[in-house]
Amino acid sequence: GCGQNTEEPEKVRDLDFTVVQESELPEQLKLLIGEKKCNPFKLTYTGADGLYIVQGYGTQPTGGYSVTVKELWLADNAVCFCSELLGPKEGENVVQSMSYPFVAVKTESIDLPVVFK
Repeated sequence: GCGQNTEEPEKVRDLDFTVVQESELPEQLKLLIGEKKCNPFKLTYTGADGLYIVQGYGTQPTGGYSVTVKELWLADNAVCFCSELLGPKEGENVVQSMSYPFVAVKTESIDLPVVFK
């Protein structure tokens, strides 16, 4: 999770980001996501327009799942990213087919490793 612990990198500042819809992702990144989406995955992609950070949660039994970004911040030696999978709400009418929830965000280009929390 995103809880504080003693090894938490020290936050320098929060990073501005935009959540990017799949249709707006670079082609190369869409292909990578397509290859990996059945299993949980974490990937980064540096495009001409910034750094993309993607986290997927693998195959889910139904639709109705979403992924929320909890935090994205810059530490001294890393970019720290935390997201969370949200399941369908109680009683929500969901599509009865498998889904592959993921979130993709774009932020400024930073030449540091990304740490997924």
